[in-house]
Amino acid sequence: MQLIRGLHNLPGFQNKLTQGCVLTIGNFDGVHLGHQQVLNAVNIKAKELALPSVVMIFEPLPIEFFAPEKAPVRLMNFREKLRAFQNTEIDYVLCVRFNTEFSNLTADEFVQKILLDGLNIKHLVVGDDFKFGKQRQGNFALLQQAGRTHGFSVTDMPTFGVEKDRVSSTRIRAALVNKSQDGLSITPDLAEAKALLGKEFSFNGRVIHGQKLGRTIGFRTLNLNPKRIQMPVQGVFAVSVEGIADKPWPGVANLGLRPTVDGIRPSIEVHLFNWDKDLYGQHVQVTLQKFIRAEMKFNGIEALKQQIALDAEKAKQYFGLSD
Repeated sequence: MQLIRGLHNLPGFQNKLTQGCVLTIGNFDGVHLGHQQVLNAVNIKAKELALPSVVMIFEPLPIEFFAPEKAPVRLMNFREKLRAFQNTEIDYVLCVRFNTEFSNLTADEFVQKILLDGLNIKHLVVGDDFKFGKQRQGNFALLQQAGRTHGFSVTDMPTFGVEKDRVSSTRIRAALVNKSQDGLSITPDLAEAKALLGKEFSFNGRVIHGQKLGRTIGFRTLNLNPKRIQMPVQGVFAVSVEGIADKPWPGVANLGLRPTVDGIRPSIEVHLFNWDKDLYGQHVQVTLQKFIRAEMKFNGIEALKQQIALDAEKAKQYFGLSD
């Protein structure tokens, strides 16, 4: 998989797209089972036509550009999304900068300038509710008509469901913020998220220097930079960490704002069991295995220390570890 960062870099790939391409367009937040159905369809068609497969995504997401205050929390940051695409057979990912100029393209201009002149598409796979162009004027019917005029084909993907409900990024977010009926408590439904994603929920981050509070209370932690303004899930979890050894390493993690020490930005702290090596600067993948408790504020460091010990013990029990 190769990344094409921005429409201005498309000319450098024109020789790769001389014969055309098979394209899909979307946000692909989470790259869940529904998305994977679309990507599979793109790859199958690309092989059938002997053409490269291309995915067009946007940064920022359209809703983040038009109404940032209404934008939902992302399931994946940009780096995580690219890593997910690398695990598919997609040839190219075109990341379009969603700005005023791009948002002002009419539907017809989008077809001519982007799909035809820029990508030379021969086949397009989208949902039948796909909208595009200024004020979302373009739709599936317009694409079909344009295809007949300009010589490309268009297919739509039927809704993909799990347990009779449509798989969507919204549904996964709801599973990760699974509220009680009275709305007073949250217990993330990791099993539901896994069923929709096709794998356990995980995230990536680079190990950075933190306040080093953990080592002063006997629980040394990895502090991760999640590259996010907000995490889609919060609380204390039993986790496994990949990228530091030849197998996933068990630990316990706190995802949230660290209210006891007046945190204001998303914080991820992972305490690895039976681990004492520095990992600063290293990128790791953290997979949530079991929810232990919600994040809470304690009356001082000593109370926090006692709770962390209890959390660690529960996580060890989950992994079948003993001191």
